[in-house]
Amino acid sequence: MRAIVVRHYKTLINESGLIMGWGDAPRVKGWKADLTYVDAILNEHNIQFSAVYTSYLERARQTGMFYARKRGIPLVHDTLALNEINYGTLYRKSKSWVEKNFPEHKKNPDFVYPLGESFSQMQARSVNFFESLTAKHQDETILVVVHAGVIRGFVSHFLGLPYAENLKRKITHRYIGDFMFEGDQCVCYDELGKPSGFVRDGAISIPLEKLDRPRPGLGSF
Repeated sequence: MRAIVVRHYKTLINESGLIMGWGDAPRVKGWKADLTYVDAILNEHNIQFSAVYTSYLERARQTGMFYARKRGIPLVHDTLALNEINYGTLYRKSKSWVEKNFPEHKKNPDFVYPLGESFSQMQARSVNFFESLTAKHQDETILVVVHAGVIRGFVSHFLGLPYAENLKRKITHRYIGDFMFEGDQCVCYDELGKPSGFVRDGAISIPLEKLDRPRPGLGSF
């Protein structure tokens, strides 16, 4: 299976410096520019999809529909399993306030947010669902529209990177992750759009091929 992973369109909360998680917000003015950029890159590489999967959150679902309609795909599959981390009561709190009052924020992946979940829990549910798609779409290419936190979890898990060290890597709205699988093993990873913090910060070099490094067990951080 080949999975092209992209981020949703930019929202007003994304621009505001507030915590978002399972909440949603209106699109920013000019939101379509990022999606048009990504769409052009996909067309340049002649990438066609057999299916589109998104989180259940509106910003991901609408983004998935944007790409699906352009390719005549009538159905977008949405699931809670691909949702961003649930920050619970911290929704719409200032990120600077959260960092000050919750010192484990984006440092300890096992820290459970009030009435929410931990990054490890989010990573486990999203990775498990992602891996389930490898059996369903063995010889196909699919599009997966998710969130920055989910993408960090995917890259950390499938590339065998320490999760705690990568919770703050930048993921732009023009990110395009290219994951190649043999069975449920990721054997190649590349980025086709704007480089992620994993690449820009030197955590990885792309493309990464024939990944045979041991992967950390989910929930063991």
